[in-house]
Amino acid sequence: MKKLIIAAAMMLTVAGSVHAKEWKNVRIGIEGAYPPFSWTEPNGEVKGFDIDIANALCEEMKVKCTLVKQDWDGIIPALLARKYDAIIATMDITEERKKKVAFSDKYQHIPARFAAKKGTAIELTAEFMSDKRIGVQRATSMDTYVTDNFPKAQVKRYGTADEAYLDLKSGRLDYVMIDSAAISDGLLNKPGGDAFEFVGPKLNDPRWFGEGAGIAMRKNDTELKAKFDAAIKAIRANGKYKELQDKYFDFDVYGD
Repeated sequence: MKKLIIAAAMMLTVAGSVHAKEWKNVRIGIEGAYPPFSWTEPNGEVKGFDIDIANALCEEMKVKCTLVKQDWDGIIPALLARKYDAIIATMDITEERKKKVAFSDKYQHIPARFAAKKGTAIELTAEFMSDKRIGVQRATSMDTYVTDNFPKAQVKRYGTADEAYLDLKSGRLDYVMIDSAAISDGLLNKPGGDAFEFVGPKLNDPRWFGEGAGIAMRKNDTELKAKFDAAIKAIRANGKYKELQDKYFDFDVYGD
């Protein structure tokens, strides 16, 4: 009996040591097609706010990080398939996503908005939006919001925000709905962007847009979540967050 008890204790100790991963190396999934949060240079280098935040957090955690580029459509499945360990890609912390993954504390919170050709009216009612052509990036909070609220709209889903902007410019869409900072950078501040404007209010209802954007991880990687949470607090406190924010934005992207 004593031998059995000792053996069981040893098994628990081994199991505990296996569970307590040190995380000296972390692979981070990024998108690379959502400026100013991430974009891909002609030489293949990925830049943007999310990339700078990822590097700052890794430096704070004192871990070696490898960035892995992944299309948005498959970004959560690739995490669950262990292609990487975390996602830093302006992903809203929503109840639906929390069924599949764990999230860090938020690291930014920017409202979504509609944009359209200047002079275009908008009313956020199912009746008004009936048959309107609305472009969204597929599998985003904006996709869910439009689908839930405007069931008779013609929702067109795109792999990237840039594809939606092109169709808006060509007249194949009446509106796009993306987060406001991405619309400013990817549409309004680009050549020809002065023909378009934000329409309607800022949208941040937590039923669709969650608690802000966080870092997604597999649910059992609790030590990694704790590391990211502590690192987010640290770079907020030591001024590094503001330094990076000010490179890309003229407002507080962390939000309330």
